Parts: sequence; structure tokens; C-alpha cells
Amino acid sequence: MTRVLIVEDDAAFRDRYAAILAQDSAFEVVASVGTGGEGMAMLDLRKPDVLLVDLGLPDISGMSVIQHATKTLPKCECMVVTVFGDEEHVLASIEAGAAGYLLKDASEENFLEGIRELIAGGSPISPIIARRLLKRFQADAPSPAPTAAIAPGSLIKIAEGDSDIALSSREREILLLASKGFNYPEMGKLMGISPHTVTSHVKKIYRKLAVHSRGEAVFEANRMGLIRTL
Repeated sequence: MTRVLIVEDDAAFRDRYAAILAQDSAFEVVASVGTGGEGMAMLDLRKPDVLLVDLGLPDISGMSVIQHATKTLPKCECMVVTVFGDEEHVLASIEAGAAGYLLKDASEENFLEGIRELIAGGSPISPIIARRLLKRFQADAPSPAPTAAIAPGSLIKIAEGDSDIALSSREREILLLASKGFNYPEMGKLMGISPHTVTSHVKKIYRKLAVHSRGEAVFEANRMGLIRTL
């Protein structure tokens, strides 16, 4: 069972997160507190596997809580859940040790999937934030060679034999579904396997592609020719 600590000053959001986590027996909320000081104390006392923390706490910054978790519990996965979606807060949180960053308006499904991805070794980031970061990095990157235009309604398929990366057929299928936006439960239903098995395959894909999130996996697969647009 994954032990989760919630550090959030808004009681309504604390209750919402706890209620969402209660839907999945794989999670246990070991503490739910409203200040950074309490959060640090609970990190030392309860030793959670996952820290969910807001940045705008009433006493100290959530980044200080993340730094404390990183220093005292290196195996604890830290994810920011906040209203701040600007690059400055995102990058500062990552530098502090956060592995995930979700906005508070995330749906229940995306919230749970984000935590599962975090545990699987990924770095879940709200899509709108990921797009902002990609635009920033793309602006700094050299222009790619021109490619043929993609026709409207084009399909996406896995390219066989275009890369030295050895992905299994299952892994290629999951990568294809990920590129189309399916979540873990939907992938499992389509493939006839459990979400847990999907998570295991995703961890292997991340390791083989040397990435930490779904977006990075799809990006790298495109770059290396593992996914081809037609």
C-alpha cells in the first residue's frame, strides 16, 4: 500500500484529495495537514511514500517542505498540487525535488493517474503546464529539418525496425495508445490487462527511452522514429 501525506492549507481541497485517494485501496492517507511545519513533522513521523503539497502555505513555502522530504526521505515521491502554473514556480519546484506538478483543477481521474505515474517513476505534469514548458524549450532549440505535411485526420502507428530501442509488442501498443491520449485504465480495458500491468509496462518504456513522463516518452518515440505519422 502506498502511504500518502497531504499538505494543503485549504480544508476543502484536503478533504477532496483524501476522498479521491479513498476510492483506491492501493492508497492510504497517513496524515492531512494545513501548514508546512506540520508537513515536515509528519514527514519525520509517518515517513510517507508520496508527498502531495501546495506551494502557498501559510507559514513556509511548499518548496521548503519538498526540500525537507528530499533530504530526509529520498525515496519519498513529491508532487506539487497548486494553482500556480507559471514557469518560475514549476522550475523552482523541480529544482527543489518535486517529480510531479498538477494544477488543482485536475479531474479526479487525472489526479489518481498522476499519482500512479509518479509511483511508476514518471513525472506527471498538467497538460497546460507541459505545453508552456515545451514552447519554452522549443524556442531555445535549433529549427528541425523540414518534414512532409501531415494530412488532416491522419493516423499514428508504431514504426517497426526504425530504431535500436528494443520495445516489446505490448510496449509498442501502450506507446501508441499513450500517443493518442488514453489513460491507464482505458489502455488496460482496450488491451485486456489490468491498470497495474499497464503501469509495469510503462515503467519499462520509461527506462528504455530514458524518460520520466508520458509526454517525454511520446516525444522521444517521435524523435527516434518509433512512432510515425501518416
